[in-house]
Amino acid sequence: MGKVKIDPLVFWLSLSVIVVATLTLVIFQDSAEPVLNKMMTGITYNLDWTFQFLTFGLFILLIWLVFSRYGKVRLGEEAPEFSTFSWGAMLFCAGMGTSIMFWSMMEPMYYYMGPPFGIEPNSGQAAEWAVAYGMFHWGISAWSLYALPTVTIAYSFFVKKNRSLKISTACRGILGRHADGPIGKIIDILVIWSLVGGLGTSLGLGVPMVSAVIGEIFGVQQSLQLSIIIIIIWTVIYSASAYMGLYKGIRKLSDWNVYLALGLALFVLLAGPTLFILSNFTNSFGLMLQNFAMMSFSTDPVAKGGFPQAWTVFYWAWFAATAPFIGLFVARISRGRTIRELIIHILLWGSLGSWIYFGIFGGYTLNLQLTNQLNVVEILNSSGGPAAIVEVLKTIPLSFLVLPFFAVLAFIFLATSLDSATYILSAIATKELVGEQEPARWHRMLWGAVLAVLAISLLMIGGLKVIQTSSVIVSVPVIVLYVLLTLSLLRWLKQDYPEVPAREPAEVQEIRHTAAEGREKNASKVVLRQAKEVKE
Repeated sequence: MGKVKIDPLVFWLSLSVIVVATLTLVIFQDSAEPVLNKMMTGITYNLDWTFQFLTFGLFILLIWLVFSRYGKVRLGEEAPEFSTFSWGAMLFCAGMGTSIMFWSMMEPMYYYMGPPFGIEPNSGQAAEWAVAYGMFHWGISAWSLYALPTVTIAYSFFVKKNRSLKISTACRGILGRHADGPIGKIIDILVIWSLVGGLGTSLGLGVPMVSAVIGEIFGVQQSLQLSIIIIIIWTVIYSASAYMGLYKGIRKLSDWNVYLALGLALFVLLAGPTLFILSNFTNSFGLMLQNFAMMSFSTDPVAKGGFPQAWTVFYWAWFAATAPFIGLFVARISRGRTIRELIIHILLWGSLGSWIYFGIFGGYTLNLQLTNQLNVVEILNSSGGPAAIVEVLKTIPLSFLVLPFFAVLAFIFLATSLDSATYILSAIATKELVGEQEPARWHRMLWGAVLAVLAISLLMIGGLKVIQTSSVIVSVPVIVLYVLLTLSLLRWLKQDYPEVPAREPAEVQEIRHTAAEGREKNASKVVLRQAKEVKE
């Protein structure tokens, strides 16, 4: 099998866009930040209905695909590359990262302080909704935004045999030759920028949280130097994983990630207030199911409390912006799966992992607040999320072991997201990939180095927030991208698997056969008459 080659145009264009856009936003940060914040507020308040119909509509479309005749379509003739466990582990870790570790503890506290539907803050009713809304935001709706791009890209790569892992290529079903032109290049640049913004968001949450935990373990103050050391360690882990590739590196790291994550969750469940956590999880799950439609479409247009815009719409925009990258990676690891299997596993693996973490860690944190063991709300308001995380972890039995375990898990969680990002960046800038080919190792390492330098630079000059804000703004054109991906998939499916006419009843077939015989007899009479006339 020949060596894979980079696509020079995409490679240099991608690199230039990342460097130029980042430098521009950072240099003009003081003037850019208020403009970007205003744009983001405008998006969440003026396009709230758009994102909510998009997200719910994707969920309905995916359910239709699961139960339709297209659900049996297999993505490639070969057997699946990975076991179901490894496959599920990779797709969950790529999609969540350290974000789930932070928000599963802190998000319920924010909802407790500022609940939806005009509920009184810090009340019993607010506490009941705290974990339920977190489970909703990180559940089926979020993973629906990831699933649709994944299905289309996987179909393009494994069924249509398009030898390129690019979103523009997956849109070829509707764009045709324009997918290889300027429109296609613009689409790929959007995907690259959304990936960089996703990196900014992950680092913006992960670095301060891990820095606070490590500072507590070793008794050192948080500092820029400590954060840079953390990023360097992260870079070594994810670069090594990306260097070894999908089969030896990313898969194994994801497997260990899930083992450690489940182990920590099980320990907290057993060592903490087990009955409260289980009871609260059950109640929260019921609230979410009962009010799923209301939570999906709530915009609060009369009272204008801002809860749907600040949380639900923001999340849908954030997930939509990062979905093309997640879709590219999950599609690459899904060879041999059927469309039905792919959709069900994405929705269930992703949602189940999120529900477990919110149910256990959110329930544990909420119990600390309600029983006055720890005033999490006060710590969160006065010292911020990372400090609150540390104080919550210190209340868990054997905290001297839990803290370093949590730090290691956070390292691995973000590393599994970043090695996926490195892999996909190099895949986008590769001309074609055939069979089990992977992007060149030097190519993967180069993107790993670029992401590391970018992360350290942004951290040093405080530019992470402006980058992650810009990535959410990218979600607006991504709405159009969802339409293109949907139309492309449906057109390909209809072309490749045309509907077979239903078998006619025997009576109708007999009438049709009799009519055909009559037409044949009449035709024979005409031919004989014409032959006689010619002879005469």
